[in-house]
Amino acid sequence: MPSFPAPIESRLPNVGTTIFTVMSRLAQECGAINLSQGFPDFNAEELLFERVAHWMRAGHNQYAPMAGCLPLRAAIAAKVEALYGTAYDVEHEITVTAGATQALFTAVTACVRPGDEVIVFEPVYDSYVPAIELAGGKVVRMRLAAPDYRPDWDAVAAAIGPRTRMIMINTPHNPTATVWTRDDLDRLAALTRGTGIVVVADEVYEHIVFDGATHASCAAHPELAARSFVVSSFGKTYHITGWKVGYILAPRELMAEFRKVHQFNVFTVNTPVQLALADYMADASRHLGLAAFYQGKRDFFRAALAGSRFELLPARGTYFQLARYEAISALGDAAFCEHLTRNVGVAAIPVSAFFADGRDERVIRFCFAKNEATLAAACERLRAL
Repeated sequence: MPSFPAPIESRLPNVGTTIFTVMSRLAQECGAINLSQGFPDFNAEELLFERVAHWMRAGHNQYAPMAGCLPLRAAIAAKVEALYGTAYDVEHEITVTAGATQALFTAVTACVRPGDEVIVFEPVYDSYVPAIELAGGKVVRMRLAAPDYRPDWDAVAAAIGPRTRMIMINTPHNPTATVWTRDDLDRLAALTRGTGIVVVADEVYEHIVFDGATHASCAAHPELAARSFVVSSFGKTYHITGWKVGYILAPRELMAEFRKVHQFNVFTVNTPVQLALADYMADASRHLGLAAFYQGKRDFFRAALAGSRFELLPARGTYFQLARYEAISALGDAAFCEHLTRNVGVAAIPVSAFFADGRDERVIRFCFAKNEATLAAACERLRAL
């Protein structure tokens, strides 16, 4: 095969294959139980598949409107208003996206210009920083300190300057399983008041909040809703991560800019799936029951690891569980995760992968969005350490 005649100067010179791909591939190679990448090992309800087939057979197989099928946008608007009390305009303030990652990338691309500063919170999900860098922005990192991983709002206030264009938040938070409160949103609102700062709120785990707590959404905070892109994911909510369908909410002025980019990097999302999701959303119990569903899995997983030498950190939301392993090994977290996968038969994610400097606090992340038989088998192996 001929080689390209000149070297290409990479626009992402420090980016390699994501840790999720690396660990899932290693798990497959080793025949390990994969508790690394965040996806369920169980199916959605059969009804959802039936509705997709229905709309395919009914002939709805051509392009959907660029903003998304109207029935789905209407269903999203109804859900958001019922949960958060905010009425988003179906025509101008809701867009269906090809998953949450595309929504996040497009929001950054639409708003961030060369030299703009964007504040993110570390440990940070791995798609944020490349999007900012590709837009020519400068990343400003705020540390969420273990073991509580709470934001230091005084530090954030000190980091905000005349070039701050955007603040990206994630609650419930991946990978730490922490949940921000209304007080946190009030502090964020106070810090951005009177500025042109845009907030991007990654809320893909909005329905997975435990122990009776309520998700504090930027969509429910009038001051923040007026300056925020709010992102959610049908993949996380309905156990269909491979379908890559999500949505984004924003005030009309921000959404107009978002759609200018969206129409050229995606244009639209597949039609029969959108119509099926609109049908499926008619029963609100399907998203309202998600917290109890995953809390049961969290509690099962934590109970199954009782008596092990792992120290389990609080898990207040998402479908992830952080664990310290210092009583088991002196290895760094990446090496320990490789050891777990190769020699114990369970794959996890090293949390150092979410830090730019590889900060290693000897903490790893497990995903408990699995059948109980899968979790039981994994925990049996982990308890033997």
